[in-house]
Amino acid sequence: MLMAVHEDVEPSRPAGWMRWALTAAGVYNIAWGLSALLSPNTAFDMMGLARPIWPQVWQCLGMVIGVYGVGYLVASTNPLRHWPLVFVGLLGKVFGPIGFVVYAIKGEFPWTFGWLILFNDVIWWLPFGVILWKAGREARQEMVK
Repeated sequence: MLMAVHEDVEPSRPAGWMRWALTAAGVYNIAWGLSALLSPNTAFDMMGLARPIWPQVWQCLGMVIGVYGVGYLVASTNPLRHWPLVFVGLLGKVFGPIGFVVYAIKGEFPWTFGWLILFNDVIWWLPFGVILWKAGREARQEMVK
C-alpha cells in the first residue's frame, strides 16, 4: 500500500541508526537461519546439549528466521514506512522468549538456550520498539496535519 504524501507535508527521514539496526538484524537472522539449516546440530553441540531427534524441525526454524531476516532488510530501506514488518518481527522476538521461559520453568527446555534467546530476540527489543514508537508518532503527526 502506498503512503499518501501531501504536497505541503514532507515525512521525516528515519534516523540512520534505524536502517543500520534493521540491516544488522536482517544479516544476523539470515546468517543464523542458514547455519541452522545447513548445520542443525551445531548450536546443540556448542551448548553441550543432546542433538535433536528431528533436526528437520530445527532446520525449519532456521528457514523461518532467515525469512524474517529478509523482511528486516526490506524494512531497513524505509523503517518508518515498513513498520508492519518491524512489528511482526518484534512480536516474534517477544513471544519466543515468553515460550522459552514457560517451558524452561516447567523443566521441559534447557535454560542453556537462554543464550540464543538473548542474541536472537532480547537485544532487538529496544531498537524495534523505538522504531515502532517513532512510526506511531509520525503517523499521529500526519493525522493532525
